[in-house]
Amino acid sequence: MKAITEEILRLELRNSQPDTYYIPVGKILTPAAREYLQQRKIRIAQEGAQPRAGGPRVVATEVPPMPQIVMSAPEPPKPRFVDYETGAYYMEKPEHMTHLYGNVLVVKNHPRILFRGRLDSLQAMIVLAQVQIAEGGKQKLVDDLGGILAILREMMRCDVLDEAFSGGTILGLTHAELRERSHDPKKFFGIQQMVLPDCTMGRDYALLNQIRTAVRETEVAAAEAFRVGARYTRGDIIEELNRLSSAIHIMMCMYLAGQYR
Repeated sequence: MKAITEEILRLELRNSQPDTYYIPVGKILTPAAREYLQQRKIRIAQEGAQPRAGGPRVVATEVPPMPQIVMSAPEPPKPRFVDYETGAYYMEKPEHMTHLYGNVLVVKNHPRILFRGRLDSLQAMIVLAQVQIAEGGKQKLVDDLGGILAILREMMRCDVLDEAFSGGTILGLTHAELRERSHDPKKFFGIQQMVLPDCTMGRDYALLNQIRTAVRETEVAAAEAFRVGARYTRGDIIEELNRLSSAIHIMMCMYLAGQYR
């Protein structure tokens, strides 16, 4: 039975506010999806269900029946975890699964987890590059990489907490300014478009190029992680990674132009 998740509902209802959400035949709502509908005050009904007609009011004229004593059964223990893909419940977290958000679990090789792994590795790569570059005294380059690192950490936080990512300037540049400089480095930095690295350009330029390729790989992982059919649920994250790639390219141009000396 296919589960309808909160993520699918957010995409489906992003531009609408129906009175009632009808669950298609053969599908179920995950607990997180049901809670999402309740928060938006949307009623839930099974597809094909008809509203019950109200019958006439009956007033008792005879002696009311003796009250029945109902023995309440003990409540079953509540499950601690729910499967994101199937809606199945677990009392204990299976070893092959990990948290997507809250108490929602996915398998450890799920595309969302693979994306987070790429994002984590990218952050580690930047920190190591900062350590190596700091030894040469290029503090401005270290600081600019720190700005990139802060954006990636905020991106990770928003993904884990299922929050929207609000991107701002990068390297002090708006998105339009990033695009302009990335596409015309000759005009802004006096160098040719995308100069390929070689060993004569030094370690720091090689490190920047390594980070640029890692950003690209992370962007591809995000596109796979957030694809639902022909749509993408986290365009905010995918777009920001594309702009970060442009930002690293600009930093490489600044390096060749002597702006990090």
